[in-house]
Amino acid sequence: MASAKTQPARGMRDFLPEDVRKREFVIGVIKEVYQRYGFEPLETPAVENIETLMGKYGEEGNQLIFKILKRGVHEGTGEADLALRYDLTVPLARVVAEYREKLPKFFKRYQIQPVWRADRPARGRFREFYQCDVDVVGTESVIAEVELCSAVSEVLETLGFHDFTIRINHRKVLGGMLKYVGVSQNEQSSFLTILDKLDKIGADAVELELAKKGFQGDLVGELLQYLVFAQDNAQRSQHAIGELHKIANFMNDGSPDRAQGQWQLAQIESLASHTPAHKYLRFDPSLARGLSYYTGTMFEISVRDLSGSLGGGGRYDNLVGMFGGREIPACGFSLGLERILVVMNERGMFSTDTIKGPADIMVALWSENDRGNSLALAMQLRARGIRVDLYPEPDKLGKQFGFASSRQIPLVAVLGTEELLRDEVKLKDLRSGEQRSVKSKFVSDEVLQLIKGDK
Repeated sequence: MASAKTQPARGMRDFLPEDVRKREFVIGVIKEVYQRYGFEPLETPAVENIETLMGKYGEEGNQLIFKILKRGVHEGTGEADLALRYDLTVPLARVVAEYREKLPKFFKRYQIQPVWRADRPARGRFREFYQCDVDVVGTESVIAEVELCSAVSEVLETLGFHDFTIRINHRKVLGGMLKYVGVSQNEQSSFLTILDKLDKIGADAVELELAKKGFQGDLVGELLQYLVFAQDNAQRSQHAIGELHKIANFMNDGSPDRAQGQWQLAQIESLASHTPAHKYLRFDPSLARGLSYYTGTMFEISVRDLSGSLGGGGRYDNLVGMFGGREIPACGFSLGLERILVVMNERGMFSTDTIKGPADIMVALWSENDRGNSLALAMQLRARGIRVDLYPEPDKLGKQFGFASSRQIPLVAVLGTEELLRDEVKLKDLRSGEQRSVKSKFVSDEVLQLIKGDK
């Protein structure tokens, strides 16, 4: 029975073998797709200097950073000089600033590692979780956004998702609306942090939080009503960004930035028609993305029956410059591995064809005297690339068959006294119940055929 002594820390999890196999399957799909798009792997430390992370995520984000106390006499003061990474984007920006001369002009990287946030755990939300990031650094071209949306769409389609939408908006379009209703440039970050909660807590709660921060009035109320309507329209619309020019002019401040944002969104729509992403893109002017480093296009993936998103991202052209003193454009997308797994488990999207048991075959142990023969057989099969489990102690065959079945191992090899005398191995297929005797020199070939399903 579980107790406080054996349970992991709140918001953290242990992963048993079946969980790990599912995770590895999903990560394998993500890597394969990203590599086909020319992205390279990158890894960064779990721990960053605290000044690297602070001030990059907005006021609420800063509060969720896991800080590490200084060692020694400083432990009692509560001072911190290090922190667990909050995401993979800020570490990427640091890496680009540090190694810019060693990296290609257009650096395309993917990174799949855990991050930590001192958040309140909920369904699909944990304090330690994996992010699967894919980013393009070094270009302002909207080709970057289109390729990111296309790659993410292929990942989700390959995993079996077909009911998702990629909501898309632009910080400059949204900024124009905020300026129109009287929110100054300096106040926008605080406003957007609250607005980002619109699809989580609803318009009334958002309006109340905004009022507490001093954002109120008829225009603010009108803006929220419009954004709720636009959000609903984005979920229902069968067009990508086709309604953009009809509804995006609402509360238009007339600024060049606003016009540039709308033009870039239209370009993304046009180019995305050549990719799988065109089926899933939905313009949603309510999309805010609470992180303060976004400067242009923003994305978020919504899927039916899940509060929150499967992933998100956007353009962050100023972030690298915070470290290197030189502005370098960048754009990225992050998939939430944990939420993908939650939805796939609940929908029964994992099959035995994709998530195999721990071994292809188990070699049974007939008696203590046969340990050497059974071990030799296991090694013979392993030499052919077959995954083999060896039952470690003599037991009744029925129990050994039951053990293999409980672990989803489809085949069992029996090497008893009679089989040894005939230089044979008995193979039992637990899926069909069929069993046959095979000459020892042909047993590896026979097992490989059974694994492939040719017989």
